[in-house]
Amino acid sequence: MVDRLTADWTTINKTAKAELRYALKSLRARSRELARNNDYARKFLKMVGSNVVGPQGIKLQVRARDDNGKLDGFANDLIEKHFMRWGRPGSCTVDGKLGWMDAQRLFIESVARDGEVLVRKVRGRAARNDYGFALQFIEADHLDEGLNDTLRNGNRIEMGIEFNAWKRPVAFHILDKHPGSDTYSVGGRTYSRVPAADIYHPFIMERAGQPRGVPWMASAMLHLQMIGGYEEAELVAARIGASKMGFFTSPDADGYAGDEDDDGNLTMEAEPGLFEQLPSGLSVETFDPNHPNSQYSAFIKAALRGVASGIGVSYNALASDLEGVNYSSIRQGALDERDLWRVLQWWDINHFCAPVFEDWLLAFLTTRLSSLPPRKFDKFNAPVWSPRGWQWIDPLKEVKANIEAVNAGFKSRTDVLAEQGRDFEETLEQLAAEQELSDEHGLQLSEGSSNENENENENENDQDAEADKNGDD
Repeated sequence: MVDRLTADWTTINKTAKAELRYALKSLRARSRELARNNDYARKFLKMVGSNVVGPQGIKLQVRARDDNGKLDGFANDLIEKHFMRWGRPGSCTVDGKLGWMDAQRLFIESVARDGEVLVRKVRGRAARNDYGFALQFIEADHLDEGLNDTLRNGNRIEMGIEFNAWKRPVAFHILDKHPGSDTYSVGGRTYSRVPAADIYHPFIMERAGQPRGVPWMASAMLHLQMIGGYEEAELVAARIGASKMGFFTSPDADGYAGDEDDDGNLTMEAEPGLFEQLPSGLSVETFDPNHPNSQYSAFIKAALRGVASGIGVSYNALASDLEGVNYSSIRQGALDERDLWRVLQWWDINHFCAPVFEDWLLAFLTTRLSSLPPRKFDKFNAPVWSPRGWQWIDPLKEVKANIEAVNAGFKSRTDVLAEQGRDFEETLEQLAAEQELSDEHGLQLSEGSSNENENENENENDQDAEADKNGDD
């Protein structure tokens, strides 16, 4: 129904391309401005980087197996060693500035801020490393939203991307210069046609046929901008209120007792503990702006709750506000938020980490650094990715629950360690190394069985004490 209450509520359906064609440029520019100058927008992007990538990046473990089903230890170790070496700064990206973990962080934060990112695959000598493969990050501005055309071969260019009849990307028409560059381009804009096989262009698709990505803060950007303006106004008003003491008035504006500044304003100095007698006919009016407003905190909290819902994180984490929370509420908020981070972790793995590793592995197997046969590419392309995990809010309860789950067969030790962002094989190697080192020094490491016996004895003693107490009662 369209009536006076819903007249301004749109009833027009457009394609995803039509909605984005004229709005995407503004959305991206406003999202970047918020990321630079708005505290909460900047906090959100840092939360994305720290929770999706983590402090050590998304780790790689290769699990190639021989025909008998056993792990090929030599091949796995060789591939992991060289992938780690390729991931050092100076080799991973063609400009030599980023390492693999830096690239992971730049990738996910760029997608969150801009809605998308272009990463070009650079092969051969142009890669400038021993592996013949490197990455080049290109900002989404190099895809011209205004470039739309139908080609003679039937392909269609939509917002800078060339699609075939099945809407599959065939090529990317990339601007040679950033449209926001301060250098003058003779002859207008020029483009380079790059095959789709040489470009990673991941974004979260929300509608069928959507050609470009949307900044993740899109629905919350207006609130963030208004909150920033309101906070600035309150701060300025509070500063003025703290600086300006009051006014002297007289019926005929004569007999002023103060001084005059360079701009012609009449002023009077005020010092602590100083009493002055006003000239005849002068009276004092105090200035009390009452800022910040008494409802300032409640209003900001209510507004940020809407922002947090729009970008999918908890209010407490976004605002760094733990006031008034209890164990149950902080636990529920953390669980909901971690589910979102896990979704984004695996999206990152499927759309960036795994494709990059596959292309790197293909290049590595054809270099002199590899002693592995390239014909067994499918065997060696067996990565297992371990994203970061999180400690439980109550570690003791988590450990006990995991022990019971493992003993009951509901979980494996691999699952438990994976939830914490750790690898089972690496953990075993560390434990073996600890045991070997302790044996060399003649030390006896504590065992879980002795701790369990001590816990059982403590429980029995507690039960005996409780029974004695009940008997006395």
